Amino acid sequence: MQPVGIVVIGRNEGDRLHDCLISVISESVTVVYVDSGSTDGSLALAQSLGVHVVKLDLSIPFTAARARNVGFEYLLQVKSNIEFIQFVDGDCRVVEGWLEVAVGELLAQPEVVVVCGRRREEFPTYSIYNRLCDIEWDTPLGEAKACGGDSMMRVSALKKVGVFNPTLIAGEEPELCVRLRQAGGKVLRIDAEMTLHDAQITHISQWWKRSQRAGHAYAEGSWLHGYSPERHWVKESRSIWLWGLLVPVLAIASAWLTSGLSIVFLVMIYILLVYRIYQSTLQRGLKSKDTFLYSLFCVMGKLPQAQGQIQFHISRLLKKQRTLVEYKKVTSN
Repeated sequence: MQPVGIVVIGRNEGDRLHDCLISVISESVTVVYVDSGSTDGSLALAQSLGVHVVKLDLSIPFTAARARNVGFEYLLQVKSNIEFIQFVDGDCRVVEGWLEVAVGELLAQPEVVVVCGRRREEFPTYSIYNRLCDIEWDTPLGEAKACGGDSMMRVSALKKVGVFNPTLIAGEEPELCVRLRQAGGKVLRIDAEMTLHDAQITHISQWWKRSQRAGHAYAEGSWLHGYSPERHWVKESRSIWLWGLLVPVLAIASAWLTSGLSIVFLVMIYILLVYRIYQSTLQRGLKSKDTFLYSLFCVMGKLPQAQGQIQFHISRLLKKQRTLVEYKKVTSN
């Protein structure tokens, strides 16, 4: 196999990190683990498994993008002939055989700079939120606009565009893919098992924070690249403003004047919106129950996403550093 390196990033992943590292250290690759201020013993765990360990500077705000960049730079220092790099989040396990499949695709198609496969939620029946994650990650096959946190990338392409934007607290992978595609590269989603993810989202408060983070990412992504020809995340951001803020605010503000009819009308509009998403999502071949669940939470998610959008623009106007929106539980080793 061609020279491949792996960068694993994590923060308080506990047992999930152990499973992640075990899934890759058996491969004939160089593994770097970058820790973002864990307090659960993750550093000691990684060191005990013999992988390269990098601890991020505590004085600089943490982001996944910054962690990946540091891991990438360190990897090139310890093995300068790396041609391909697999990024993995510390709450995921790499499926056996994925690295060979991904390298094969990159070798066969020089224009492809990012290749990703199917990320699955390992325990989709554990909660409806875990199931929603699994549905979310089942994206169409073929050429894509973006990848997620788990993907294999061509090192030469990363050097060309300048890797991840370290200031982004979310949405750093799609933002990088925008620049990679603008430079002539292609992002490819293939029909292959890639990683198993352990979300452990059990409460609606966790789902709310995750959705809030997504709204922040949409806002920042459209702010950075909304004026490019592809209008990156402009449509998504406008939808969030409309359904997550403008429509409900108008309905509530006019409730007294309409004797509450505006609230009834709001509920009816949301029901119609759920049905519209349901009809379009059925084409993906999901079960009817899963399709309804996904459609319902797509609409409900507009509210925390609007909160995330507002938070981004307030921080931007006040020139404040954005901080991570964390929804994970801290686990023990």
